[in-house]
Amino acid sequence: MRFVLGLGLLASAHGAGPAPVVFNGFEYTGHDAIFDRPLAAGAFRNPILAGFYPDPSLCRVGDDFYLVASSFCYFPGIPIFHSRDLVHWTQLGHVITRPAQANFDGLGVSRGVFAPALSYHEGVFYLVNTLVDCGGNCLFTAKDPAGPWSDPVWLGFDGIDPSLFFDDNGRAWLVNNGPPPEGKPLYEGHRAIWLQEFDAVSRKLVGPRTIIVNGGTDLAKHPVWIEAPHIFRRGEFLYLVCAEGGTAENHSEVVFRSRDVRGPWEPFAGNPILTQRDLPPDRPEPITSTGHADFVTTAGGEWWAAFLGCRPYEGDRYNTGRETFLLPVTWRDGWPMILPSGRRVPVTVPGPGLPPADAGPIPLTGNFTWRDTFEGPTLSPLWVFLRTPHEAWWSLTDVPGALTLRPRAVSLSEKGNPSFIGRRLQHANFTASASLQLPTADGVSAGLVAFQNETHYFFLAVRRRDGSSEALLERAAGGAPQIVTQATLPDPLLRSISLRITGSGRIYAFSYATQSGAWVPLREHEDGSILSTAVAGGFVGTMLGLHARIDAAH
Repeated sequence: MRFVLGLGLLASAHGAGPAPVVFNGFEYTGHDAIFDRPLAAGAFRNPILAGFYPDPSLCRVGDDFYLVASSFCYFPGIPIFHSRDLVHWTQLGHVITRPAQANFDGLGVSRGVFAPALSYHEGVFYLVNTLVDCGGNCLFTAKDPAGPWSDPVWLGFDGIDPSLFFDDNGRAWLVNNGPPPEGKPLYEGHRAIWLQEFDAVSRKLVGPRTIIVNGGTDLAKHPVWIEAPHIFRRGEFLYLVCAEGGTAENHSEVVFRSRDVRGPWEPFAGNPILTQRDLPPDRPEPITSTGHADFVTTAGGEWWAAFLGCRPYEGDRYNTGRETFLLPVTWRDGWPMILPSGRRVPVTVPGPGLPPADAGPIPLTGNFTWRDTFEGPTLSPLWVFLRTPHEAWWSLTDVPGALTLRPRAVSLSEKGNPSFIGRRLQHANFTASASLQLPTADGVSAGLVAFQNETHYFFLAVRRRDGSSEALLERAAGGAPQIVTQATLPDPLLRSISLRITGSGRIYAFSYATQSGAWVPLREHEDGSILSTAVAGGFVGTMLGLHARIDAAH
C-alpha cells in the first residue's frame, strides 16, 4: 500500500539551485532478541505496532478493525491501519494528507497531532483530535477510512484528548481532558474530564459542558494527568476508561462506571486496570509506561484493549518511542481488567478467536528486513516528512527507479520543512543503509539520518568541497549541531556511495562503502542514547531517513 499526497496544492519541485540528490535505495533490518522467541500456534507478539505509534484508538465495523495513532508534527499525519484479526495490520494511509488540513510550520516535533480518537456511526468514520499549537480541537470525517478525509471542523473547546461516544439511543457525547473546576488546579497535574453533547448532523457541540471526573480516581490522593478518556457501553453500565499518572513510568489505565453518561461516575476499587509501575525496575527486558488504552469487542463478544508501552534497552532509555500493544480484557463483577497488579505485559499472547489473517505487505512488528528501491509511482506510507510541505522538493519520476531530493537551505535543527523523509525506528538493535549519488556541487550535504528532534539527531553525510569528496558525521546532542568526525574519500570524483547506521542499544556506529560490501568505519561507539526520550524529551520516537541540504556557509 502506498500513499498519494494532495500534490495539486504543492508547487513544482523544479527551480533554481543545486541539482537534486539521487537516492537509489534504502534498507532497514531489525533484530531484537525479544522477537526471536518461538511463537505458539495461534499466538501473536507484542507490540503489535513496533516503533513510534503511540496513543492507539480503534473501532470495529462488522468484521473489520481500524486503528489510528498519534503522529505529532510529521506529515502525512495520523496513520490509519486495517485488520481482520486485531493482530496483523495493514496501513491504509493517513488522515491528514493535504497541507490545507494541518499546518505544522514552526512547531517543535512533539507538538501537532495529539491522541486522535476513532469511531464509526451510521456509515461515517469520525476522528476527533487536538492539533496542539496549530488550531486546537477538531473533527475529521470520511466514509472510506482509506480517505480522503475531510478538512478539519473546529470544535472550539479547551483541553486535549477528545473522544466521541455514540450511545444506543442515538445521542452522541464528546469527552475530553480539560482544566480543573474554575481553572484552578489544587496541585501540579490536577486535571479533569469534561463531557458535552455532540450533534452528528450539524457536527457541532451542543448544550452545557460539565465535569464528570475531577482530578482522577481519588482527588484526596492528588492523582495526576487524568487524560485519554473513552466511553463505551456494556449492558446496563457505561464505562469510562482514562489514562492516569503521566506518560512516563507511572503511567496507568483506570476505569469508572455509571448508569448515566452525566454521572455520577464510580471509580473501580481495583484501579488501576493496567500499569507496570509496581514492578521491580531492574527486571529483565522491561515493558514500561503502559496506559492510554482503548477498548474494542469482536463479533464473538471478546473484549480487547490496545494501549501504549515502551521497551527500554537500558534504565528508562528507549529510542523507539511509545509503541502499540494488545491484550485481552477480562470481566469480573461488572468491571474490566487488562492486567492484574504485579503482572508483566506478556510478549507473546494467545490470539483472538478470529479467523487468522495474513501479515500485511509491510512488516510492522517482529524482526524483518524492509527495502525500498523507489520503483513505484508513489512513496510507501511508511515515509513521512517533517512538518507540512508546501512545495514538492522530492520526486520519484525525475530519475526512474530512484528518489530525488532537492537540497534546500533548511536544516534539521530548524523548525521548518527540510528536504527529509523518514520512517520509524522499530528496534533497539538495527541496521539502516542507503545508497546514493554524491552531490554534484560544493556546499551540499546529503545522506542518512537518525532523528529524534531538532536538537537530538545524527546526520551521516557526504559532500564535495574544494575539489575533494568527504564523509562526515554531524551530531546534535542538546545544543547546536557539530561535526564530530570527517574523512576524505579516496576518489575525489566518486559518483556513488553507500552509508550505514548500526544500533545496538545505546551504541551506534557509522560507516560508508565505496564498493559493495566493503564497509569503512567512520565513527564507532557513539552514544545513541541522545535519541532516547529520557535524554531528548518530548513524545516521539526516532526516525531513520534521507536528507539533502544546502549547507549554511553556502
